[in-house]
Amino acid sequence: MTRSVQQLFNLAGRTALVTGGSRGLGLQMAHALGEAGAKVMLSSRKADDLSQAVRELREAGIEADWIAADCAKEEETRHLADESCRRMGRIDILVNNAGASWGAAAEDHPVEAWDKVMNLNVRGYFVLSQQVARNWMIGAGRGRIINISSVAGLNGNSPEMKTLAYNTSKTAVLGFTKTLAAEWGRYGITVNAICPGFFMTKLAAGLIKSIGEEKMAAKAPLGRLGDDEDLKGITLLYASDAGKHITGQWLAVDGGVSVVTGG
Repeated sequence: MTRSVQQLFNLAGRTALVTGGSRGLGLQMAHALGEAGAKVMLSSRKADDLSQAVRELREAGIEADWIAADCAKEEETRHLADESCRRMGRIDILVNNAGASWGAAAEDHPVEAWDKVMNLNVRGYFVLSQQVARNWMIGAGRGRIINISSVAGLNGNSPEMKTLAYNTSKTAVLGFTKTLAAEWGRYGITVNAICPGFFMTKLAAGLIKSIGEEKMAAKAPLGRLGDDEDLKGITLLYASDAGKHITGQWLAVDGGVSVVTGG
């Protein structure tokens, strides 16, 4: 029988791993998955932040746990996948969200900073996706991978932003998403991306304040920055059976910025 909308979006009995999950967009997506019934594993580098985030989720009635790991490091990333599978039994949903940025003019950009951004924002996504797929998804014949890109991966920035490595990494995430979706579709794994616009997160706060929140918001047709609810809907769509026929796609959640900039 055809399922109801409520049944299609229900994640009861599913498990999810969210990297960069201790605050900001990662924690918002963790709430969305948990509110729909999933058991959630959070990861980031700092144990104190993770402990506080898990406390917040549990207070909201969500079953949650945490593992500290640096997803720029291969050994820690593979351990994260293995330990998450051990504790939860499997990983049905993977949200690759951990990320870093670096502000510098292209002609002065340090190579080590370039490598730092690429190792976390691109290489880390690959390593974790590979290990999670090997541990569970391929054998199970199903899985959901959600990669966080950015509207910064769709276009160049205005000159004052100086985020070459970040933009390049987020463009790479889109290519990674499409190619992985094509290769792993035969395993029943969907791979999709979200391209957030500007949200007042710790990663973006410095840039937003330097340019001005009102000026940044004015660039969007909706005239606002993203808030603590704006990623919940698309996260749940990609993660649930409601999105089971969507793969290799990206969606900008940006108040319309990419419409006027040609993304």
